[in-house]
Amino acid sequence: MNVLPAFSLVSLAFAALGLLLALGRAIGPALGLQRLGLPAAVVAGLLGLAIGPEGPWPLLPAAVEELWARLPTILLTLVFATLMLGRPLPALQSFWRPAAAQTLLGLTLGFGQYLMGALAVLLVLGPLLGVNPLMACLIEVGFEGGHGSAAVMGPIYADLGFGEGGDLGLAMATVGLLSSTVLGGVLVVIGQRRGWLMALEPLALEAALPQPAASPHQPSCPLPAPATGRERGQAAVLMLNLGLAGLAVGLGVLMQAGLDWAATPLQGAWHTVVDALPVYPLALAGSLLVRLVLERSGFSDLASPQLQTRLGGLATDLLITAAMAGLNLAQLTQNWLPLTVLAVAGLGWNLLVVLVLARRVLPVDWFERAVTEFGQATGVAASGLLLLGMADPSNRSEALPAFSIKQLLLQPVLAGGVVTVAAPLAVHSWGLPLWCALCFALTVLWITLALLLARRQA
Repeated sequence: MNVLPAFSLVSLAFAALGLLLALGRAIGPALGLQRLGLPAAVVAGLLGLAIGPEGPWPLLPAAVEELWARLPTILLTLVFATLMLGRPLPALQSFWRPAAAQTLLGLTLGFGQYLMGALAVLLVLGPLLGVNPLMACLIEVGFEGGHGSAAVMGPIYADLGFGEGGDLGLAMATVGLLSSTVLGGVLVVIGQRRGWLMALEPLALEAALPQPAASPHQPSCPLPAPATGRERGQAAVLMLNLGLAGLAVGLGVLMQAGLDWAATPLQGAWHTVVDALPVYPLALAGSLLVRLVLERSGFSDLASPQLQTRLGGLATDLLITAAMAGLNLAQLTQNWLPLTVLAVAGLGWNLLVVLVLARRVLPVDWFERAVTEFGQATGVAASGLLLLGMADPSNRSEALPAFSIKQLLLQPVLAGGVVTVAAPLAVHSWGLPLWCALCFALTVLWITLALLLARRQA
C-alpha cells in the first residue's frame, strides 16, 4: 500500500532535481555567474536551498530533502566509475617520470592542508572557540575533495560525533570553488605580467577562457567535445556505456567485499578504515580494470569518451545540486568564524606552495603546471583545467599530461580517497596533536623529495 506514495516521492525528488539543474544551467550563463567560478550545479543547489524546508520559500517537503541526502555516495560512485573508461591508459614506463614532481607537489598540497587545519584548530579555534577536533579535516575535504567528497564524508563525521561536518564541508567546498577561479585568474594575470608563462604570445583572457565544463568534478583529463552525427544506435551505445560503468561499480563492490573479508580477523585502525571505506575509490580501480581489459582485447572503442564524460558530468551535477540544496543554514551561520579561519589558512598554504615551492621543483613550464594544480587543490579538477586554458590556450606546455597522470596516481589517495576517509578516524582515535605531527612529517618528506628530485634533474 505504501508503494505508490514511495514511488510518487521518488518521482518528485528526481523531477525537482532535474528542474533545478535545468534552471541553474539557464540562470548561470544568463547572469555571467560561471565566469565568476560558480558552476550551474551550484546555482541549482542554491535554488534548491531556497525552496527547501529551511529556505525562505519552503515549497518542497522534508521527505524530498531526506531522499536527496542518500544520493551523494551513489552518484559519486558513478562519477569515479566513468573516469578511466573513455581514456587510453598511458604506457607503464611513462606513468611516473613526467609526473613525479607534479605528484610530489600534489602530496605536499594535500597533506599540507591537513597540517594547516590541525594547526588552526590546535592553536586558534580549539582554545578560543572549543570546536570539534575533526574540523581540522575540513580544508582537505572541501578544497581537494570538493562537494562530492564533502557530502559523502558527512555520515562518517556524524558517526564520530561531528554531525555538522557534512554541512561545513560543503560550505568549504563552495568557498574553494569560488576562490580557485577568482584567485587563479589573478595568478594568471600576474604570471603574464611577470613573464612566467611559457607561451609568450599576447592573451586576451576573455577569449582564452574556455567554456566551463558541465561537470566541475571531472578529475583528470580534458573534456572531449560532444559526439555528433550518430543518430542511429545511440540508445544502444548509451546502454552499453552505462553497462561498462555498472561493471566498474560492480568490481568496486567486489573489492570492498574482499577488503571487508580480509579485515574481519583484524582489529584496530585498519579494520576501522576498511569498515568506513566507501565504494567510490574502489570504483575508480574497477574503471581502470575494465579499461585495461578493453584495450588488451581490442575492444576499447566500445567505451565512448563523450558518453563517459557526459555520464560522469551529469552524475556530478546532480550530486552537487542535491548536496547544496540540503545545506543546514543554521549550522553555517553558527560556524562562520571557524570556516573563515580554515578557508584563509587553506588558501594561504595553497598560494605559498604554488608561488614559492612549485617554481623550484617543477621542470620547464612550471607556472602552467602550478596554476593547474592550484585550481584542482583549491576547487576541483575542472577549475585547474580552466586555469590551464587561460594560461596555455595553445596547449604548448606539458602541463596537461603530467596533471592527468598525477590525478590517476593520487585520486585513490587524496580528494575523496583512502586518506580522506582515514583522516577523521585517525584524529578521533589518536588525537589531534599526533595527527598534526604525522601530517607535518609527511609534508616535510614530500617537500624534501621534491627538492631532491629537482636538484637531480637540474
